Amino acid sequence: MTSSTIALEVPKAVLRTAARPGVGRLTRVELRKMVDTRAGFWLLIGVLALMITTSIVAAVTGDTADHTLHGIFTAAVWPAYVLLPVVGILLVSSEWSQRTTLITFTLVPHRSRVLVSKLLAGVLVAAAAWLAALAIAALVTAVAAPGIGGTWSPSGIVLGQTLLLVVAAMITGLGFGAMLLSSAPAIVLSFGLPLAWSALGSIPSLTGTAGWLDGSRSYAPLTDHVVDATEWARVGTTVALWMLVPVLVGVWRISRSEVA
Repeated sequence: MTSSTIALEVPKAVLRTAARPGVGRLTRVELRKMVDTRAGFWLLIGVLALMITTSIVAAVTGDTADHTLHGIFTAAVWPAYVLLPVVGILLVSSEWSQRTTLITFTLVPHRSRVLVSKLLAGVLVAAAAWLAALAIAALVTAVAAPGIGGTWSPSGIVLGQTLLLVVAAMITGLGFGAMLLSSAPAIVLSFGLPLAWSALGSIPSLTGTAGWLDGSRSYAPLTDHVVDATEWARVGTTVALWMLVPVLVGVWRISRSEVA
């Protein structure tokens, strides 16, 4: 082997290694995608605005006993729980509706790395929304100054449970977006199916069984008190149906779908 051949081979290997973007870089790209579109940008702005609005309303209305950091934070975090799944849906489905999958998967042929980066980006945004809700609640509580016992002593465990709730909601949105690969049906089903199940749960003969898969009931304790073993079991079954199933189906579908 000549010295000229070696000189040609080494740069090729170096270029191949350098050309492969890391997961951190891909995650930053996915974070940028969330705000690059008008829908994503204004949706996130809307979530922030609703957090501020609901926290102020919680501080000036209702029982005085609820005007604590915990009560105001619970009100502030619900907009993130409800609307962030739409951000997750758009992050995945827009790749297919805007026909950018060919570019994405040409630059990064390993689809699993793209999916992992989208998941990490979603978790980071959910955590940022949780922190924003906590900061807004703390500011509103300080301004309102309710002066009642336990104003500044929220349970750290309950705060962690709330973070888990927001993250699970975001991942659920990502799962529905990956499962359907179309924004409108994914958004409709992500809201419609749980509501339909809640309606079924109102039937007396189905109340006990439906409660194990009804997010409106099984998730509620996460923001209220330290969850016990039975309540965790309810949370687990609800997560298995509404989060894990869409995610697994979505991963399978994206890994096998034709890119055009």
